[in-house]
Amino acid sequence: MKRFEIVMLGCLAVATSVAVSQTNTASQRRDQKASQKTGDDVSKRGQEVFDQNCSRCHQVPEGFSPSISGTVAKHMRVRASLSEEDYKALMKFLNP
Repeated sequence: MKRFEIVMLGCLAVATSVAVSQTNTASQRRDQKASQKTGDDVSKRGQEVFDQNCSRCHQVPEGFSPSISGTVAKHMRVRASLSEEDYKALMKFLNP
């Protein structure tokens, strides 16, 4: 009878660890999707900021390095009076 109890306890431990790992994996996937959506939202907002403030004079740039896009965004922040949030969105748009 003791062996049966030990085997059952072992099975219960294995089942619990499997359930916990599946829960962790599902929550990690959910977190990844949420962060991707947030990143997509920021990039979309960056497109809107560019369209509203920059596209009057400039075409959408292609292939800027991070340092160049940082300089461009800083200048546009000053010239277009962009908020900190709009500046960050523009940075994400210029250099995804």
